[in-house]
Amino acid sequence: MRVITGSCKGRKLTAPAGEAVRPTTDTVKEAVFSIIQFSIEGRRFLDAFAGSGQMGIEALSRGAAYAVFLDNSRASLAVIRKNLTLTRLEERARVIQTDTISYLTGCRETFDMAYLDPPYQQGLLQKALQLLPAVMSPSGVILCEHPAEETLPETVGRFAAKKHYKYGKIMVTVYSDKDVEGI
Repeated sequence: MRVITGSCKGRKLTAPAGEAVRPTTDTVKEAVFSIIQFSIEGRRFLDAFAGSGQMGIEALSRGAAYAVFLDNSRASLAVIRKNLTLTRLEERARVIQTDTISYLTGCRETFDMAYLDPPYQQGLLQKALQLLPAVMSPSGVILCEHPAEETLPETVGRFAAKKHYKYGKIMVTVYSDKDVEGI
């Protein structure tokens, strides 16, 4: 696992040991950042269910102004902090040990981009999606990684599913404001 491009290009990242974390593959990560490549500069990024933190770190490396990393696992949080130190991006990041649903319920921050990749088949993605519009900026983009066979709602608050990208057994669904063309 590595940072693909930007200020930290090529830096190797670590992942928590064991099978509790399923890191996003390089293929999916490259595809996600190709989708948002022209709109990431200076934005506030939420890496929910962060695992290793690689998605938020990639966003920071590509010019995101700030990233918040959420995870319940102490092991994951230690790895995220280590990866932020390795990439020297810790000053533009906030790492929080929390349940994503609880965080979104009481969140007072606003984000321009959010990446959701929760444990599969537990209903967490649907719950988080319902809460996310309240913390997204009007021009926000929500990216969801999920199993290809899982169907997500076409609309969530003011956001609509604009694109669906399939990578083998993985699907990435992109939401943006219903009234805005493209993403």
